[in-house]
Amino acid sequence: MMKKMFVALAGTALIAINPVAAQELKEINFGIISTESSTNLKSDWQPILEAMSKKTGMKVNAFFASDYAGIIEGMRFNKVQVAWFGNKSAMEAVDRASGEVFAQMANADGTKGYYSHLIVHKDSPLKSLDDVLKQGKDLSFGNGDPNSTSGFLVPSYYVFSLNKADPKTLFKLTRTANHEANAMAVANKQVDVATNNSENLEKVREHAPAKFNEIRVIWTSPLIPSDPLVMRKDLPEASKAKVRDFFFTYGQGGQPEKDALMKLSKLSGFIPSTNSQLIPIRQLELFKSRNKVESDANMASADKEAKLADIDRQLTALASAK
Repeated sequence: MMKKMFVALAGTALIAINPVAAQELKEINFGIISTESSTNLKSDWQPILEAMSKKTGMKVNAFFASDYAGIIEGMRFNKVQVAWFGNKSAMEAVDRASGEVFAQMANADGTKGYYSHLIVHKDSPLKSLDDVLKQGKDLSFGNGDPNSTSGFLVPSYYVFSLNKADPKTLFKLTRTANHEANAMAVANKQVDVATNNSENLEKVREHAPAKFNEIRVIWTSPLIPSDPLVMRKDLPEASKAKVRDFFFTYGQGGQPEKDALMKLSKLSGFIPSTNSQLIPIRQLELFKSRNKVESDANMASADKEAKLADIDRQLTALASAK
């Protein structure tokens, strides 16, 4: 009898401590990373968020920030409950902001990802990555947001780490901006070379075709997994189910939904995913760290050996987790 009473009281206490866990949400904020101007992003996402609100019965608010970190921190402090991220920023949200990947964008052409690029003005004498590395001291560089997968992490590893180069010292000048700003800076000859990605360049082609025609790609990365959607792990299960059901069926409701997906990023819809899609990104981060440790001439041999062994253990664990 006493045991039953204790269990009942414990259950009541849990509900009192965390009442939201026992009920559905009436309103959520949907975070949108700052790949371009908030005006363009709002135009692209608004039809989807309105449909989400109608189907789930929850009021859905678009949440913007000036950089990727603002969306990550928004989720960390529960100002954002669901968000669109790149893989790098999703990794940060999972590790630091109680996030979990639940969906992935599905491209209309059947591909499962996109590409990072280095771009230059069409009239630039730069023809290849090798040209950039050789002439860096005379060049200005437009880097991406530090939490961007295609604008920062992927080029950090494939362009710089593998070539034992540091963009901070390689270039005459380095500035940081989102994809759209970097594309415009290249088109307007404000920087010599910049990072971008295949998805954003398609948007530039649509929104500013004259500027797009001023841009030339000189380097393309390996395929990057399509962007994930992330939600907070502590959302009520009923609300999670509604969010999942909306995204997994969106695009099946007629031409307006298909048009919205094409406008957003030439998508066919959203497919289920998990945190495991972030494994390649985690590997890139570790590879980058390993290169940095290995090349550190000031680090004591014993410390270097220990750090490299730890990184190798993490890489082995990730490889077996695939």
